[in-house]
Amino acid sequence: MLKILIADDEILERKAVAKIIKGSKVDVTVIGEAQNGRIAIEMAHEHRPDIIFMDIKMPGTDGVQAVKEIKKFEPDIRFIMVSAFNTFEYAKEVMQQGVKEYILKPSSKKDLLDSLQRVADEILAERRAKEEQQSLRENLDRAVSIAQKEWVSSLLMNQVQDMTFDEWSQLLGVEITSGYAMLFTLKQTSKTELTSLEKEKWYSWLKDTLKSIVVKHEIMVGAMMECQVPVLFLCKKSAEKTHFRTNAESIIENLYRLFKQVNFSAELRIGIGHPYNHAHELNKSYHEAILALEELLKTFNRKYLFYNKQGPAFELPSDSEIIEVEKRLLDSVRQGDVNQVMLIFDSFVSKLGSNNIKASFVKKSFEELFILLSRMLHDLGITYERIPNIDESEDIRMVLEAGKAHLLAVVQHVQVWRNNHAKGMLQKAKDYIETHYADSITLESAAEYVELSPFYFSKLFKDRFGMTFIDYLTEIRIKKAKAEMLDPGKSMKEICYSVGYRDPNYFSRVFKKLTGLSPSEFRKATVN
Repeated sequence: MLKILIADDEILERKAVAKIIKGSKVDVTVIGEAQNGRIAIEMAHEHRPDIIFMDIKMPGTDGVQAVKEIKKFEPDIRFIMVSAFNTFEYAKEVMQQGVKEYILKPSSKKDLLDSLQRVADEILAERRAKEEQQSLRENLDRAVSIAQKEWVSSLLMNQVQDMTFDEWSQLLGVEITSGYAMLFTLKQTSKTELTSLEKEKWYSWLKDTLKSIVVKHEIMVGAMMECQVPVLFLCKKSAEKTHFRTNAESIIENLYRLFKQVNFSAELRIGIGHPYNHAHELNKSYHEAILALEELLKTFNRKYLFYNKQGPAFELPSDSEIIEVEKRLLDSVRQGDVNQVMLIFDSFVSKLGSNNIKASFVKKSFEELFILLSRMLHDLGITYERIPNIDESEDIRMVLEAGKAHLLAVVQHVQVWRNNHAKGMLQKAKDYIETHYADSITLESAAEYVELSPFYFSKLFKDRFGMTFIDYLTEIRIKKAKAEMLDPGKSMKEICYSVGYRDPNYFSRVFKKLTGLSPSEFRKATVN
């Protein structure tokens, strides 16, 4: 409902205008009356009306002066100027302030309401446009964020090798000369584990804060996994004169300064890889960041650590650590989640990758893991005959690469199997949507219900049904709303809430977009 303020030095005129407005069908309310321009300014400042009926000739501060003052602190207020003087100079002066409506005293009821309706329609149209633009921006930001996370994950896992820094420069509009990775995590300060909500809050804070403080780099934030967030820092040519370490430390110190101002029940830890001049080498920097962070988490007296090319010494992982990693790997393989499998694998082999650990120990660990994998595949009914190609080499790097290649082949095979058997799971997801459409259902909750990762579920759903999850959910909700409209005893607001929407205006826009008619128009056409 739009708020109206009436400013006129004649009390009878004010009361007459207020009475006409209150008796109209326009969705507005009169929130006050002012007897001169000075009081109109004060009331506008206090109540922030949407529309002001402003008399031009008033004692003291006149209407034109009042408009100028109000525009300074609230430029979006609309004015309908009222005057007994039909002079061009008055009209010209207020038009220069952006005022479009000008009516003469004594004005007819029709002239007054027509003018009010035009202004009200203009305000509502602008608001709808802003809401739609905001919605588009939010959807675009969400899509870009998802795409960026998946792309960064693929790049860091060395699955994207055909992009050069020259191509990145063209894409981003700035010249990129090198890049490096940082890996961020939270270290608990108490025995109480961080909740999912706390982790998501920290993840959002980290993304927003990095974007606000990083100037000499382009940044790309990856997905959060196991409370770890990889971030690519792409160095602009303008930053070449400043040493890499100086730039990185400046970013980190600013980040820690701001981290102290927020209430997270954990400590921020950062591992930093070295910069590289070729895009395909960024995964090396990422692996270095993993190694640095692993070493850092063994101590309590440092906040961040740059990777030492001499190589830190690692202790052999304990049996309990190996069992935990195997459990997480098996679960991720079962999900067919390639990115998660590679992230867990890389984190684990960082413990095994030191020259102090013999290749024989690594091969033994892999053999045990692949036996467990084979059993799991058999239990799932998946046939996989390939034998891991881990030879007798004593070069630990070759052993790690062979183990990684076999693990990748297994998870890709599972992914294909899940895709071929996805029909039942996706039907289960559709049943879930049709049952819970009135709830605050999300892509994540539906994916969790069918035990798929959100990204994989979203891709499967679109491939299988030719529409996105949100498009299908919207289709179901609108279908249910149409059925509800056949009951004349239900209001539009009731129907809106009953099909899962919390904003009647948004519901109306979505309904019209899909059907070509507003909810009230559709109901009228259906009833008739």
